[in-house]
Amino acid sequence: MFDLDKWQEIYFSLKKHKLRTILTAFGVFWGIFMLVVLMGAGNGLRNGVMQDFDIAKNAVFVWTEQTSLPYQGLQPGRQITLKNSDFRAIRSNIKEIEVIAPRNSLSGDFMVVRGDRSVSFQVYGDYPQYVHVKPMIITSGRFVNARDIKDRRKVAVIGSQVQSRLYEPEEDPINTYIKIKGVPFKVVGTFDSPLRSDDAIDDIQTIYLPNTTMQLAFNQGEDLGWFGFIPKAGVSAAVVEEKVKALLAQRHKIHPDDRSALGSFNVEKEYQEVQGLFAGIKAVSWLVSIMTIIAGVVGVGNIMLIIVKERTKEFGVRKSVGAPPWSILSMIILESLVLTGVAGYLGLLSGVGFVELINYALIEFDAQSDFFANPEIDFKVSLTALAVLVMAGTLAGIVPATKAARTNPVVALRDE
Repeated sequence: MFDLDKWQEIYFSLKKHKLRTILTAFGVFWGIFMLVVLMGAGNGLRNGVMQDFDIAKNAVFVWTEQTSLPYQGLQPGRQITLKNSDFRAIRSNIKEIEVIAPRNSLSGDFMVVRGDRSVSFQVYGDYPQYVHVKPMIITSGRFVNARDIKDRRKVAVIGSQVQSRLYEPEEDPINTYIKIKGVPFKVVGTFDSPLRSDDAIDDIQTIYLPNTTMQLAFNQGEDLGWFGFIPKAGVSAAVVEEKVKALLAQRHKIHPDDRSALGSFNVEKEYQEVQGLFAGIKAVSWLVSIMTIIAGVVGVGNIMLIIVKERTKEFGVRKSVGAPPWSILSMIILESLVLTGVAGYLGLLSGVGFVELINYALIEFDAQSDFFANPEIDFKVSLTALAVLVMAGTLAGIVPATKAARTNPVVALRDE
């Protein structure tokens, strides 16, 4: 039941010593404010770094380099070259792989030509499975498909930057032709990058061809540049990485202790390390904020003890006329809750507003970077902060409230 008199009493009690109330509330305000800001900053840092993970988070890449150890009569310094036969062997023997994407690139100085326009771009030969390794946004047409691979079709999928440099803004590139090293390719699709980092610029300046077509058109024979893999559900990327390298070492007669001949990059391992780093940052943020909140709560507890001391005679009068201990206990706890709740809620609102202001400034001035982007506040964190406020307010009022409830009326009435 709503008791107006009790709320008025709480209001006048806190208003009586304005400066003391404001300084005490500021401790709680600052703790919640710092919690929200630190969490927002941590999320901004995580978003900035995670946007660089433009490939599947459990992907593995394997490539070859030169051998460093002699093996089975072969000298060190051999350049290992992957072949189509390695692709077939991996696909047949390693069952833990869900996606395998052989890749080639077109090296050397060359221009991509359309009409009187010519620009230098990155050109890769890929299989349809590559979209699972590195997601992209197909804006029109399609990506390389199985029929392109089988029939060695001369088709190309171009990035949005390629399109803007070779075509007019209103021009549809689908079913038109571009020339790469003098070889004509029909454009069957365009794509954009889902990224917002600097890596997106490289992505949209890329042209994808069917891998088999690239091998045939540019005299690459059976050679492959490197592989991208995604393990099956429940299989660690490290297992795929180890098995692929072991099979390739066996096929190309690489010494078991030669760590230089085969290179690899385990995205899953890197992703887990980054996640661990941000879990640590989050824990430190909580620790700093909770300690600040505790300091504020201690301040609230102290101020409530002072209030109880100042109102000792009043509590004695209340008890002498029959006021139950619970009425005094609840009033002190409620007063503590009001002080911490209002201060903490204002701190929460201020923190959210500050983080949103930073986010707005980053977007408005295009200042988001590879290390900080889109700071945000998790709704669960806000609810947790509110729960902390309620607990803090209750804890801050328990000791002084208990002391007030135990006041002896006779002793209280003699208090000066």
